[in-house]
Amino acid sequence: MTHRIRLATQQDAPTLARVQRASWRAAFRGLLSDEYLDALDHEALTKTWEGLLSHFGGARAGTLIAEQADRVVGYSRFYPTYDEDEDDSVQVGIIGSIYTLPDVWGTGVGRALITAVLDAMASAGYAEAALWVLEGNTRARSFYERNGWRHDGAVVVDRSDALPIKKLRYRKALNH
Repeated sequence: MTHRIRLATQQDAPTLARVQRASWRAAFRGLLSDEYLDALDHEALTKTWEGLLSHFGGARAGTLIAEQADRVVGYSRFYPTYDEDEDDSVQVGIIGSIYTLPDVWGTGVGRALITAVLDAMASAGYAEAALWVLEGNTRARSFYERNGWRHDGAVVVDRSDALPIKKLRYRKALNH
């Protein structure tokens, strides 16, 4: 089935919240607590997306959406790195998120979405892309590794939302 990639608009906030909730519940079951995942609130996520879409864009940041058969099935966000250990002379952008609905896993939507976001990052002047992935998320790590990403050795423990979870940073050079 064909898919289309486009920039997100403010009107996409409720749909992005729906995709986030569904994808997190499927992807992170067994990695995050069931209580946390079951408590993900559509209205709260929508408000978060409204804020992100209104304040977080421009030439060096953006949110891309994947559509299939006139429905949003995935998204990805990118922006300048916030990592303290980055070399300021290298233009590094972060893919802050890339998620698709579970029913399109393995259909090529994720590959099309990550290709589009990497192209957008290269066009925005980034030389490298980085992302953080849960250490136990072997499905996502395999996806990234198949697509040329490599763990650079950086590890953080995220204690937000009362979760201590270990994340690994992956990197990829961008083609200009």
